[in-house]
Formats: sequence, C-alpha cells, structure tokens
Amino acid sequence: MKNKILCLSAALVLIMASCKEDKTSNDTVAQPETAQYKGTPMSDEFDTKIDSIVGQMTLEEKIGLLHGYSMFTNEGVERLGVPELHMADGPLGIREELQRMSWAPLGLDNDFATYYPAGAGLSAAWSPELAHTFGRSIGEEARARGKDVLLAPAFNIIRTPLGGRTYEYMTEDPFLNKTLIVPYVVGVQENNVAACIKHYAANNQETNRGTVNVLMDERTLREIYLPAFHDAVVKANAYSVMGAYNKFRGDYLCENPYMLQDVLRDEWGFKGVVISDWDAVHTTKKALEAGTDLEMGTNAPSFDEFWFANPLIQAVKDGKVTEAEVDVHAKRILKLLFNVKAMGDIDSRAEGSLATEAHYKDAYNIAAESVVLLKNNESLLPLNTQEVKSIAVIGPNATAKHSQGGFGAGVKTKREVTPLEALKAKLPESVTINYAEGYKTLFKPKKEMKFGEVTQEAKETVTDVDPKMIAEAVEAAKKSDIAILFVGANRDYETEASDRIDLSLPFGQEKLITAVKAANPKTIVVFVAGAPYDINNVEKENSTIVWSWYNGSEGGNALADVLLGTVNPSGKLPWTMPKQLSDSPAHATNSFPGEDTVTYQEGILVGYRWFDTKNVAPLYPFGYGLSYSAFELANAAANKKSYNENETITVTVDVKNTGKQDGKEVVQLYVSKADSAVERAAKELKGFNKVLVKAGNSEKVTINVPVKELAYYDENSKGWVVEKGDYTFKLGNSSKNITQEVSVTIQ
Repeated sequence: MKNKILCLSAALVLIMASCKEDKTSNDTVAQPETAQYKGTPMSDEFDTKIDSIVGQMTLEEKIGLLHGYSMFTNEGVERLGVPELHMADGPLGIREELQRMSWAPLGLDNDFATYYPAGAGLSAAWSPELAHTFGRSIGEEARARGKDVLLAPAFNIIRTPLGGRTYEYMTEDPFLNKTLIVPYVVGVQENNVAACIKHYAANNQETNRGTVNVLMDERTLREIYLPAFHDAVVKANAYSVMGAYNKFRGDYLCENPYMLQDVLRDEWGFKGVVISDWDAVHTTKKALEAGTDLEMGTNAPSFDEFWFANPLIQAVKDGKVTEAEVDVHAKRILKLLFNVKAMGDIDSRAEGSLATEAHYKDAYNIAAESVVLLKNNESLLPLNTQEVKSIAVIGPNATAKHSQGGFGAGVKTKREVTPLEALKAKLPESVTINYAEGYKTLFKPKKEMKFGEVTQEAKETVTDVDPKMIAEAVEAAKKSDIAILFVGANRDYETEASDRIDLSLPFGQEKLITAVKAANPKTIVVFVAGAPYDINNVEKENSTIVWSWYNGSEGGNALADVLLGTVNPSGKLPWTMPKQLSDSPAHATNSFPGEDTVTYQEGILVGYRWFDTKNVAPLYPFGYGLSYSAFELANAAANKKSYNENETITVTVDVKNTGKQDGKEVVQLYVSKADSAVERAAKELKGFNKVLVKAGNSEKVTINVPVKELAYYDENSKGWVVEKGDYTFKLGNSSKNITQEVSVTIQ
C-alpha cells in the first residue's frame, strides 16, 4: 500500500460556529415518557448504490476502509467519491484536532468546544429530557467540527466504586442507564452524526482491562450489563458500537462471535459499524470474521501494519479470508456514511454549531440539576447573604479546572467557570471572600505509560499537608462568618486506565477539613468528584455537605447558584456510597480485580441491589439527594389490580412540597417479588419521574411500567419470562427511603 503521509485533507477543515441560537431545555423539567425518544433506523435505500461502489473498488481500497489511516479516520477512496470517516472523542465535549500521525494537538484556534458535564453529573440529574439535550447539543458540536462519528456515550455499569472511569460511566443501575442513554443517542444522531456506544461489553474495570477475561452467568449478562446496549441499538438505533478491550468468556470483545454476531446482529438486528477501541484488535481473520468492521489505534509502526491492513491483504491473497468477507465490512462503512449524509444527500446534512451561548446554557441546565445536597442539618444552605458578611473559600477545587487531565479524552474549551469565579460574580459586594488553597494536589512519581499499554499502575498521591497552607486556611476560616471547603478529587486522580487503590480521600485533605471545621463551626463541605469516597469522618463532623461533579463549562455557576439558593438542589446519587469498600458487592465477594480472569460472583446483585438484599447499610444510598424543600408522597395507586404481560401498569402518586421554596423531586419506583421461583434483588428500579412542585402545592405524578419490564432472563429457555403472581411497587426518593407501596397481580 502507498505510504500514508498526507497533509490535512480538506475534510478536516473545521466548520466554524454560527451565531444562531439552538433549542435549550426548559428550566422547568417534567420528565416526559421515554418512549417518545425513538431513533431513526439505518436505511437500506442505498444498498444498490453501495454494491456498485464496492464493485468498482480494488482489494486495497476496500481494506483501506477497514483500518485507521490517521489517528481518527480511516482511508477514503477519492476517485469514487468516498470520504474518510471522521471520528472524535466526546465524553466531555468534542476533542481538539490532533495531528494525523500522532497524538499531538494541531494547536488550532477554531477547535474550542463546549465542556459538558461528565456522565456521573448527567446521571445525577435523573432526567431523560436533559439526556436528550446533552446528546443533541454535543451532536451539533460534532457536526460543526466536521465529524461523522461521536465516540460516546460510555455507560458500562459501575461495578466497583474504585473504577477509574466511574466519573464518566453513568450509573450502577441498568434501568437508569438505558432510560438516559436512549434519548442521548437519539439526540446525537438527529444531527447526522453516528453515536458510537461503548464499551461493548462487560468493561467494568481499568485494572488489566486490556487482557482480563470476564466471566459471568448469562442471566447476569442479560439483566445487568446488556440492557442499556440493547436499548441503544433497538430503540435508539445507534449507528456504531465500540468493541471493548477486555475478553469475555475467553475471546477478546473485538473477536467475540457470540457478542458481535449472535447477540448484537442476529438478536438485536444491528446494521451499523463495529469500531474497535484503540489498540483492541489482536488478530486479522478472527476479529474480522467475528464482526469487527473498523480497526482503530493499533500500536503498530505504521497504519499499513494494522491487523486489518497489509496482514488482511495477505490473508485474502493466501485464501485464508475471502474477498466476499471484506466486502461485507466495506459495505457497512459505506452504509454508515450514507446514513449520516457524508455521502449522497450531503446538501441537506446538518451543519451544527460550536461553543454557542445556547450550548453553554445546555451545559448549565444539566449541571444545575445534578448537584446533590447530602446533608443540611443546621440549614446553613442556602447562604443568607443578608446576614453573612464574609465567606472563607478554601480548597483547590474552588479554582481547579477539570476539562482536561488524566489519561482519557478531555475537551479544549474557552469557558470553564470555577466556583470561586462564580461566587465572586454572584455575591453582593458587601460580602468579603477570604480565599486559601489549603493543600496541593500532588502525586508520587510513577513510571510513564506508552500508548498501547492499556493498564497503568494506580496513582498514589502525596498525603502530607503543608502546615503553612493549613494555617492560612484556618486563619481565613476564623475571620469569616462562614467557611466553604471545595475539596474532592480531579481528573488526574480519577482517570481512564487506572483504578484507585482504595476509597481514601486523596492529597491529605481530610486533615484540612478537620482543621477548618474546628476553626469555624459554620463550615460547608463541597465535594467535586465523580466517584464514591470514604467520607465517614467528614459526615460525622460536619452538618452541611454538597456533592458536585466534573460539571462542565458552567459547573461553577451551577454550583454557586445551588449554594445561594437560586437553584433548589434536585440531584440524586447515581451510585451507592458505601461506608467501607468491603461492603460493595465486587469487594465483599473478593472478586475484584481478579488476575487473568475475573468472575462476577455477585451476579445480579450489583450496587444497591446487594446493599438492600444483604441488609448492608450504605453511607448514602442510591438515588439519595436532599432539597431546600421537603416532599411527601401520598395516595399511591395503580390503575387496576391485575394485568397480563402485554399491558402497561400505570402508577400514580401525589407529591406535596411542604417547604417554602419551589423544588423538584425524583419519585423512584422499585419493584419487589417476595415469592419468586428465582433469585431476585430485594428491589429493582423500574421507573422514575422528576417533577417540579411549587411550595405548598401538590402534583400527581404518573409512572408507567410495562409488565414486560418485570421479566427475568431464564437461562434454560434462553428468553425473558414474566413470572405470574403478586408484585409490590415501592415508591420513595431513594432506594432506602420508601414511603408508599402498591401491590399488583400479573395474571
């Protein structure tokens, strides 16, 4: 093949952002029925034309479509009008442009993008509408940057609180995951950009992620780890899927015929493109025939030496792989290009917009609904700026920016408002801010990691706190009416390719928190982090705790508005905060991280399912989050007593706001079945609804539960079974705080 050293193609020229306003989500969110989010199926109307184009290609041209030709494109066929397929990382926003042949940035001035809240923040909002807003907004940015595929969303189940990508991976619950992922994918693809859902599948740890063999029973796979992928493919019609690094039942996911062919294509009807994670392909014939279509990022000296490049050409010439097999994969690439209008009807393709005020507003709306109020025992929040004349603002996360950092993809943005900047802008001039950093976010030296080595050593932080910095923080706290500590973690500590060693708060910050609390009893502790930590001592010693996330360009403004009461907090935890690591199921069963093999011994009892079923008390439960208001649930009822399995159960409940401030509550519906013939969790989330209730008022909330949602996966029949009998629907505002129950019978 020809030497692939090229200048930037015209296709990489960026489309600059327009000034036009795009739609933003309403500040008042009443959760819609998620069934309204349906993706457009991949069209077959171009198949005849695709056959003709592939029929005119040489073997080398076909194979050029199937492997990386730059860091984020394959090779096009210019003479036949086939463009490169342009991909971009996008968990937090569209990644800056890189050099074609290296990971070095191009250093352009027109590739700044909006920084969106990370997956944990989006999940904590518990809002399908905001998930759709996120997908639509980031999809518009992808189009403005000339992209065909967005390498997002990532939504592998959070199996361990130590996971390096917990900040990004959404939730520990398959129902919540799928309910948010469907509108996200639909929103992205409304912009003629393919969402690449990832990482398929059972990619739940960074430790040994490139080699570990994951084992679990089929019921666990189907009930916990596949539902969000299934719905993203079947309901949202995702156009691409990323094969994960790890093995599953002995085969790497990018050469796993059961997962890629039997499940993904034969069962679910997937017509799109399977893209490998970067450097996740290990063979030529096996990976191609198993179902991987496009090999990206392999750590080879040149693109010609990828498994799907010269080795594939040779395999065809040697008769080990048929050219007809190559044609199958080449046609899938072209089908995607036609369906996103990179070929064919390109004049009607969406143009998108980049880093607009409307997009910053989208990021703000998500962040504002994601902030979780964990504790407010002394009503220090919201801040009373009429009485408070001075505030100590302490901690690195008051000024830290999180859009970049760590091993994973970040986003280059012109706007990331920090909490300190926001408070300075929003507090009255009469309020004095006394700032102190408190501690440094330092790491112990470690070995550098080369690309291709997909597991790095866990990071260790410096935990010795500078006494001078502590003294400065104490002094600021003493001379202030109130102290706000901005602590937690950052994206260098919570990072792809490295799980944490334990749940300890990094950087020795617990010493600072204790010292500041002793200096000023009116101390508010604000965590900025994406994953659970051991905050037992902090919880015992402090009356007021807030949890925020890596929350995007407007994260500081959203957090400040919550502290000031402009926004009434409505975020709910998307995972369980354990009291100790050994309480979490993967650790209680000693089945994390494994060595060459990891067996998911907890089975279906992931996250809160384990805590509730085993009667283990968490520090904070799944779905937990307070408000400046208080809410009461009453009069829960189903629309009838018995149902058949083709019906939908409609549950209603009255939600009264007994507080003095308008606010939003997330009504959560869990199902239990006491006399089941199979193992079941004590309760499973099967519905929720986020509703705005004005102070003193009540709203009737409706949650619809299809009876088929109650099914379990039967390994003997290899299908879903709705067990007959009585079910109890438990309603509350967390997995632990259940205040209403409704019983129904399935005939």
